[in-house]
Amino acid sequence: MRLVLAIKDMVVSFDGYRALDSVSVDVEDGASFGIVGESGSGKSTLLRAVAGLNSFSSGILSVNGRLYEGRKRDKEFYRQVQMVFQDPYGSLHPRQTVDRLLREPLTIHGFADAEARIARALDEVGLGAGFRFRFSHQLSGGQRQRIAIARALILEPKVLLLDEPTSALDASIQAEILNLLEQVRKDRGLTFVMVSHDLAVITHMCEHLAVMKSGKIVETLSVEQLRDGDFSTDYTRQLMTASEGFRSV
Repeated sequence: MRLVLAIKDMVVSFDGYRALDSVSVDVEDGASFGIVGESGSGKSTLLRAVAGLNSFSSGILSVNGRLYEGRKRDKEFYRQVQMVFQDPYGSLHPRQTVDRLLREPLTIHGFADAEARIARALDEVGLGAGFRFRFSHQLSGGQRQRIAIARALILEPKVLLLDEPTSALDASIQAEILNLLEQVRKDRGLTFVMVSHDLAVITHMCEHLAVMKSGKIVETLSVEQLRDGDFSTDYTRQLMTASEGFRSV
């Protein structure tokens, strides 16, 4: 299949510390790819570097065959690639209504059919028009994350970067959001790149995954290989043992 995202030998440094150390990842079009590792392993840094929120000093980033450097991203990039952040409380402007939050990217990208797109986006995430003129402080955590997903979808991107999209939510809400994301991916034929510390989430949502430690990828494998215990590093075994649902391995 065609690669939609290709990362080769990416390096991200902060004050001389290598947060990413020559990381390489390939993601096929339509795939759901997971990145797992303990806190500080570099997984969120990798996603933020792809999105242009962190600058990478060397290496290659290719999206649909187009090369990007450092933090330089153009409108075409954000038409294709959108990100959903971990914290729904911090990712939405508290003084903007849901309508304005959804309308802003449409205005930036020059869409003329804003009304129809806003209505569709709200329906798609299970909220509807009744939420359109509420402020984020009037929404629950799960509702805020649904709005964040709607905002990411409204430009009809091809790739969603998902940075721990349910870890800040109650357990009962996490499953709802994961099921919503799974349905959206199926309906739209999206490519997912999902970061999580929770292997149970990754094995539910993804087909392949990369395991990160100390800014490096220690192995890449399929979910089937993980379930069968067909992996090569003790670190992966430790993650499985620590992760809920894998304690018997």
